[in-house]
Amino acid sequence: MSSSSSSSALGMANVLKLSQPQESLLNDVDVFIFDCDGVIWRGDSLIDGIPETLDKLRSLGKKMFFVTNNSTKSRAGYKKKFDSLGLDIPSEEIFSSSFAAAAYLEQTKFKDSEKKVYIIGEVGICDELDLIDVPWIGGPDDKGKEPDMGPGGKLDHDSDVGAVIVGFDRHINYHKIQYAQLCINENPGCEFIATNLDAVTHLTDAQEWAGNGSMVGAIKGCTGKEPTVVGKPSPLMIDYLANKLSLDKSRICMVGDRLDTDILFGTDNGLKTVLVLSGVTSEEKLMSQENTITPDFYADTINDFFVEETLKIVE
Repeated sequence: MSSSSSSSALGMANVLKLSQPQESLLNDVDVFIFDCDGVIWRGDSLIDGIPETLDKLRSLGKKMFFVTNNSTKSRAGYKKKFDSLGLDIPSEEIFSSSFAAAAYLEQTKFKDSEKKVYIIGEVGICDELDLIDVPWIGGPDDKGKEPDMGPGGKLDHDSDVGAVIVGFDRHINYHKIQYAQLCINENPGCEFIATNLDAVTHLTDAQEWAGNGSMVGAIKGCTGKEPTVVGKPSPLMIDYLANKLSLDKSRICMVGDRLDTDILFGTDNGLKTVLVLSGVTSEEKLMSQENTITPDFYADTINDFFVEETLKIVE
């Protein structure tokens, strides 16, 4: 077949399986942005062949960034995870949605308001806000709290909260939901910020678990407000990278395992896109008539960026 890529056997010609990566991808890309879970690792296990593939990309002079919607860790926390898996990734190449939330507050000069942030989420958001000296309350400190819901009971809230950030929280409770809605509904100008809207996440390798979309949905339901989303597919992270590092978006490729976050992040922001089947999306789902999000290419894993060519020796 003379085409640089071949169509899937499932017959959807406009979704191409990567088969000649040098011609169809590597020659046209200077920067790769990788999602992490489902692309680099699954849970706490590194996907086979990833270190070698990343080394090959670096040897070609490709820049790489690792972007995750998981807000439970800070960049420093993710650096430790990369290290534990034997991957020597510089911290400046790592971007989490917890960092994106802090970057958004910096861009909007939230600190000048002298307000504080209420956090539904885990330590990653707290650590990133500490790095930019933005005061916060809530987060892990509100684990296990219960409001007084007896006759005449009420939950007092801080009128100096100027933003509520909602990130994934394994200890979400009614106290946190009530506190957030009071801040958003009663504090004038209080902003509602979501790290991401992921429907499901991977806490274990046994099943899918309700993601941050469920926590954000609870706050949307009781406030009637739509959040500012700072993680994928929001343009905030790619705009930050492109502006800070003077990158040409047309020569950036987003690689991920989710259609509605990773690939949409790429297509909405003018990037090339590759979907890998090593995470949550199956080939069947990609090719289904219900799917309206189309990557430029798909591959089994990022190891397919380097296909071994068999040399035929003619004697």
